[in-house]
Amino acid sequence: MKTTRISNWQKFVMRNPIIQFVKFVYISLKVMIIVAGGHDGTRTS
Repeated sequence: MKTTRISNWQKFVMRNPIIQFVKFVYISLKVMIIVAGGHDGTRTS
């Protein structure tokens, strides 16, 4: 990262609960798919 200053976009994202929720659901789904796909690798599609 160039600067340690928080950009307006990052501030907007942090203050937006909808984006936080979508991000949380997306990460949860990714984890669930990886776990359900077995532990034989992360390249399960």
